[in-house]
Amino acid sequence: MLGERDMRSYFLPNNCGKEAVTLSLAEADGRAILNELIRVLRVDIFATNQRPRGYARLGIDYDTLRAVKPDVIWLGVTGFGPDHDEAAYDPVLQARAGFMELTGDPDGPPTAFGLPMVDLGAAEHGYSEVMKALYHRALTGAGARLDISLLRSAVSWMASPIVLSASLGERITRRGNTHQFFAPVSVFATRDGYVYVAVGTDQQWAALTEIPAFAELAQPAYVRNAGRIAEAPRLHRELAGRFAHLTTEEAQALLQKAGVPISRVNTLADVVADPLVAATLVRIRDPRTGLTIVLPAPPAGDPPPLAFPPRLGEHNQTIYGGTLGYSAERLADLRRRRII
Repeated sequence: MLGERDMRSYFLPNNCGKEAVTLSLAEADGRAILNELIRVLRVDIFATNQRPRGYARLGIDYDTLRAVKPDVIWLGVTGFGPDHDEAAYDPVLQARAGFMELTGDPDGPPTAFGLPMVDLGAAEHGYSEVMKALYHRALTGAGARLDISLLRSAVSWMASPIVLSASLGERITRRGNTHQFFAPVSVFATRDGYVYVAVGTDQQWAALTEIPAFAELAQPAYVRNAGRIAEAPRLHRELAGRFAHLTTEEAQALLQKAGVPISRVNTLADVVADPLVAATLVRIRDPRTGLTIVLPAPPAGDPPPLAFPPRLGEHNQTIYGGTLGYSAERLADLRRRRII
């Protein structure tokens, strides 16, 4: 994106507001510098997503860093836990945790979700564990070792499907855009796009059938949700025929007025243009190239001021030369030996 090897599009949204140094932990001098950084910067939290077999070799295992700073909170994120060194990527975990079995059309193949939900979920779980550990340290002075398994994190989201399957013997699999317990729930094509409709109560269904375009569906068999579930495929076909005569704007206006949950199926351009989103977007400009990247706001509160994602080693001088006080000669030597 910027014509720089290390500043690719996947790197940018995840690294705004950070500082970046380079350090080779394969060398003893690099590991010694890491220990110095942890002491001098009074590091509260050390996090790694290295495979477990590399912990001791790189000097980043909990016992080593705890010897440097006894109250450090150490977080290790792995695919399958610290005792398993198997490589893992998000879609691999989606497959293993059952996410893909629940995603896609009933007659289609298992499908990966459009976002790295396992990675994102594990990050949230890691954050919550760190917050608990910080609180515990404030009370007791003790640090902590925290291990987050991507698999365990992912499976924890599967509480309802696992209860229904393992405890109640129900067959849980892909349902496309429909819902196991409520109908009608699906995506419907309009004259100029798509809408998602979710009727969650009998009252909402009654309100839908009071709209003239859907009045013919006010049939006794559909009054209760159980009847609609029993006839869901036919009901969805009947609704599809009616939505096909409406524009997306017309469908939204009619159903919103009736109190029936509906949304147009937005493109990403639509999302960015949504008034409730557009006003909160964060824009960060690269002073070197002038490129501005647009980020969504955090889920609550005002976003903090953020700097453009740093180039690798951008803060070597600030951290090594300033904070640690290394001389220009030492920095040059470390660069020459590719330690930094």
